[in-house]
Amino acid sequence: MQSAVTRALVVLLLSISSLSMPSLAIASSGATHLDLTTSWVGYAAILIFVMAYGLVMAEEFTQLRKSKPVVLAAGVIWILVAYFYTTHEGDSRVVSEALRHNILEYAELFFFLLVAMTYINTMEERNVFEALRGWLVRGGYGYRKLFWLTGFLAFFISPVADNLTTALLMCAVVMAVGIESPRFVALACINIVVAANAGGAFSPFGDITTLMVWQRGIIDFQAFFLLFIPSLVNYLVPAYFMYRAVPDLKPPPHEEQTPMKRGARRIVLLFLATIATAVSVHSFLHLPPVLGMMTGLAYLKFFGYFLVRTGELATVKAGNVEDTMPFDIFNKVARAEWDTLLFFYGVVLCVGGLGFIGYLALASELVYVGLGATVANTLVGILSAIVDNIPVMFAVLTMNPEMSQGQWLLVTLTAGVGGSLLSIGSAAGVALMGQTKGIYTFFEHLRWTKYIALGYFASILTHFVVNFWTFSIPVGTG
Repeated sequence: MQSAVTRALVVLLLSISSLSMPSLAIASSGATHLDLTTSWVGYAAILIFVMAYGLVMAEEFTQLRKSKPVVLAAGVIWILVAYFYTTHEGDSRVVSEALRHNILEYAELFFFLLVAMTYINTMEERNVFEALRGWLVRGGYGYRKLFWLTGFLAFFISPVADNLTTALLMCAVVMAVGIESPRFVALACINIVVAANAGGAFSPFGDITTLMVWQRGIIDFQAFFLLFIPSLVNYLVPAYFMYRAVPDLKPPPHEEQTPMKRGARRIVLLFLATIATAVSVHSFLHLPPVLGMMTGLAYLKFFGYFLVRTGELATVKAGNVEDTMPFDIFNKVARAEWDTLLFFYGVVLCVGGLGFIGYLALASELVYVGLGATVANTLVGILSAIVDNIPVMFAVLTMNPEMSQGQWLLVTLTAGVGGSLLSIGSAAGVALMGQTKGIYTFFEHLRWTKYIALGYFASILTHFVVNFWTFSIPVGTG
């Protein structure tokens, strides 16, 4: 079993690589593209990437930030490829063009996420999320009602905010209200992780994987919402079984109130306007969505200028130390998740190098031709519970198998919700294990994996039933 999983993992990780393929078609006209799959460079690149990703998976134990090994591996892989070409009479222009294409792919993702993170950080500093948490804490709800309330809020907030931010917010509510009942906290955290991952699967903004699919132009913006019902089923099935185990008690009331700072509501509206701009330039003008997001960042920067000119102060945090200083939007940019952004750089360039070496065709033949699209797309979700869903989705996108719209929606769904099968399968699960300090654990989550898996397969079946007509639509025809 372990060897089969390992082989599938290696194959999918190798296939991430074809980010470079479009540029190869251009650069290779009149140039020689060497097949390095059986060369020492190919084997070395595989070993380097597997070792780097092993360190990524061990981050919790080594305390080594995940970006460090993959950024190093990316540089070494491309240096080895370029060295082989220059010493074996290959055309170095092919390598250069492939690398430039990888960097362009990453740049679009980088700037898109940077804007989203800046808005989230600004709303956090303006106490938008704290105000929501205070409202929930003051509500005086029983554990069972709070279980459903935090779950549904996670499901509907994560399509706009990312699932990690949503999960942390809802977990803070659960910890504030139910700290006297560890049983409730554990069940509520599992429920939040499943809900946040499921909610992120039906929106282009809900998860990195859906964002990648949308930016590639494979699925139109509105088509993602066809996954709403399957995603809801994915959440409700395990929630039903967990709900019955939630203590039927009412916690003591809390009187906690945090008012939002000046400009908070207008910043939320600007964020919605930014999303609308990104969708519009992509849907109507056929421009990259990142242009709309960067334009939206300008909205926030001008509003930040207004706040500065009217004497607004902001809270600046450095570790556990807080200070107050004039509002500065660049402080919000600086607080972006740079480790995550650099991790994406490493992943894109690592697997871009592996794809350039020539493993893409092998992986595509084994996974999608050998197993069929439905089985392969289902396995993608299961694999994403073990490996981060970002490289797994890169694998599918870069293989670019010929599939209908229904199958592309299926792999978007499974890659998004598959991480809920294990607590380590998503950023939300890993973060909540740290936030709850041993209450929500890997093994506590594992106890409910059978019900989460039931929801996983139920959502796939629901997609086939509800969206059956999309399986006859070729991608690109709408």
